[in-house]
Amino acid sequence: MPQFTSPRPLQIKLRKPRNPMVAPALKRQAGRHQSATDAHALRQQARLELRRLLRDRFPDDSP
Repeated sequence: MPQFTSPRPLQIKLRKPRNPMVAPALKRQAGRHQSATDAHALRQQARLELRRLLRDRFPDDSP
């Protein structure tokens, strides 16, 4: 005599909820932020100018 088994519930495949961060991230482009060489060159010029100014104003007379 066959044994009765209850029917299994239907498997409904639900999609995962969308991550709201993914869509904007896919539209972004990677690249350089700002030219760091310009800022570096300006700092270097300012440092050298300060060195020259101090050397002219306070000469080193040590032997």
